[in-house]
This record gives sequence, C-alpha cells and structure tokens, in this order.
Amino acid sequence: MTRRRPNRPAGLDGLLQGASALADVPTVTLPTAQLRPAAFQPRQHFDPDTLTELADSIRKQGVLQPLLVRPSGAEFEIIAGERRWRAAQQAGLTHVPVYVRDLTDEQATRAALLENLHREDLNQYEEAAATLRLVALTLGVDEDTARARMYAAARGTNTEDREALEDLFAAASLGSWQSFTTNKLRILKYPDAIVQAMRGGLHYSIAAVIASAPEANQAELLALALGGAGYREVKARRAELEARPTPLRVDPARVTQVGKRIGSVKWLGTLDDRAQKDLQAWLNRMPDSVRRAMNLPD
Repeated sequence: MTRRRPNRPAGLDGLLQGASALADVPTVTLPTAQLRPAAFQPRQHFDPDTLTELADSIRKQGVLQPLLVRPSGAEFEIIAGERRWRAAQQAGLTHVPVYVRDLTDEQATRAALLENLHREDLNQYEEAAATLRLVALTLGVDEDTARARMYAAARGTNTEDREALEDLFAAASLGSWQSFTTNKLRILKYPDAIVQAMRGGLHYSIAAVIASAPEANQAELLALALGGAGYREVKARRAELEARPTPLRVDPARVTQVGKRIGSVKWLGTLDDRAQKDLQAWLNRMPDSVRRAMNLPD
C-alpha cells in the first residue's frame, strides 16, 4: 500500500498553519492567575537558577516579549511563554502582556514546539523529544512511527519522507535532519537515570558515552560525570572498565556442551518437529544483551 505523501511545509507560517502570524494581533494584558500551562508543553524542567535570573530581569524591565495564549473556558492556556509566566509571578507581577489566538490543538502544539526549539536553555532531551513530535505532526503519524521512518530515510530505504524532512528542518532552522537522526534521536531511548541527568544539564555527548557502555558500568560512569568529569575523562574511564576481565557467572562446561550440540547439523537433524520448534522458540527468547555480545541479527 502506497503511503500518502505529506504536504510540504511552506516556511514557518506553513508549519504553524497561521499560528506564527502575530504581526496584526494586538497585545492585551491579562492577570497571571487567569493563565495556565498547556498540557502539551515541551519543556518539563525549569532550572531554578535561570528562572530566578529571568525573574530579576523582569522585575527591572518587565516582560519584554508577550506570551502566546488561547482561550480555554474562563481561563487562557499558555502556548508559548510558560517560563516567562513563572518568572513574572516570581517577580511579583500580577499581570502580563499576551497575544490571544484561537488555535486548534495541532496549531497550538506546533507553535509551542517551535517556540521552545528556538530557546537556548531547552535541555537536549526535551529538544530531541520536541523535534520528534514536530516530525510526527508533519508526517501525520505517531512518534514511534515517525522515529522508524526517520531511521529508514537515513538508511536510504525510505525515500518518500526525505523531502518533507528537509523542508521541515530548513523551514524551522533545526539544522540537518540526518545529523539529528544519527546523533540525537537515540537520546529518547536512554535509561531513565541518564535522561534525568540530561534534564539537569548533562551534555548529550557525555550521555552517549555512558548510554552505550555495558549496563553494569553505567552507574559508575554517570556518577563520575555528575561529579564534574568531562567527555575525555568519562570515555577514558569507560575504556578502563571494559578492559577489565568480566568475572564468569555462567557454567563454562555447560555452555560448551550446549554450543557443541546446537552447532551440530547432524544432531539438529535428529530432533522431531516439536523439539525443533521448541529450540527455535528458545533462541527467539535470547536476551538482547546476549544477542549483541554474539553479534547476532535481530
């Protein structure tokens, strides 16, 4: 079945489907108590120190850039500017300037994603997550499907999405989609402890060294990084750990016996249909760590 080709985005206005066209929208002032964060806000972590710095700036100069909100019953939902809203309240402001727009859920999500992706203080996990959501919206699929299609496009096995990805990343000034797919998309599958460290500011290059290390070594490497070690130091320590012989936790004699049996085509031919099916099912349940260590295909 041929997949429907996604529409090509036409610049930022096309990406937002009109949500970014604020030039003709008047600024109004609303009470901070009448605003609430959107459920689809890409930013999940607000650094207390930088929030305090912004609050100090707002206390002196006010909110220089209006928030983008949409009506939601008796309140207004913040599409872009939750950090400014939080800092304004911390600074003691009771009202803030806003742009009010009637936006659909999809338009609002696009606007929130793009606004946050162009903020320097967005951590790298949230940046990767927001970018993938934006790709999923553009392709009209869920995030797991979008991830799979990006990997396929990078491998060259999916040529249908390449133009849409190039248009999206160029229009949104997100850099190279190939580089994002190769280097940052994997971040979203990192262990929770590494993700939390990235939310706290751990650089993705160091996180990548830790995430690709054997699971048994990750806690030590993460503690080293959180203690202030840089990329080279963490990478060197990983090499030291991997150079150490791993204590045997299996019965070598039993493993050797199993290997000889399974490696014998003659022995395999003596198995009946039921035994062969059970053996295949057993092989299919092989843990991923063992499969990777044996360099076996998925």
